[in-house]
Amino acid sequence: MPAGTGPGAARRPTPAPRHCRRGRAVPSVGGMNAPLRIGAATGAASGVLIAAASAVEIVTGEVPATGLALGIAPALGLPLVVALHLGHRGAARGLGSIAYALNLVGLGLFGGAGFALNLVLIHLDPAVTAGLPAAATAALLGSALVFSAGTVLFGVAMLRAGVYPRVPVALYAFAFPLIALLAPLPDDLFVSAVHIAGGAALVWLARAVHAQARAEHRIGAPV
Repeated sequence: MPAGTGPGAARRPTPAPRHCRRGRAVPSVGGMNAPLRIGAATGAASGVLIAAASAVEIVTGEVPATGLALGIAPALGLPLVVALHLGHRGAARGLGSIAYALNLVGLGLFGGAGFALNLVLIHLDPAVTAGLPAAATAALLGSALVFSAGTVLFGVAMLRAGVYPRVPVALYAFAFPLIALLAPLPDDLFVSAVHIAGGAALVWLARAVHAQARAEHRIGAPV
């Protein structure tokens, strides 16, 4: 009998081990699975619309269907920009946040300009569009400049963070400023090729974001 215990002392039962389901203690992108998946889906759709419409225009020239696709594609790209930022913000630090904000605002402005150019102004008489007020022309040019600056900075931030593949990031940072600055010019083979390259970059980046979302889902799954 162990010392310090009386004859009538009862032994305490050893607690049974508890078994509970717990998640892996692995760093993740902060539980942002839904925004990543939404951004990947809409970003891929945006890239496909841009690339497909531009490929068709090489053969047919601009038609209402391609104008519609190019007019709505920027809006579908907005969730992808958000998802890209969420996926690399920890590695991008201060520059990433500034570049993200500028890119998001610029895409909103230029997306509105692109919508007007592809779905409204194209149907007006050239004499009407040539006589737009100087303020309207300045606004269109300003939106293109803000978008271009934001895209380049966001691309640099993504390259520095090293989270996403470098080739589509470089294409993104190069192609879309060209698209914005060449928008007032007539379409030709070079302009269409730049659009196709930009659309392919969006699809590629969307795949990378989708892979992040799948990894986030696996990390957060109980074991």
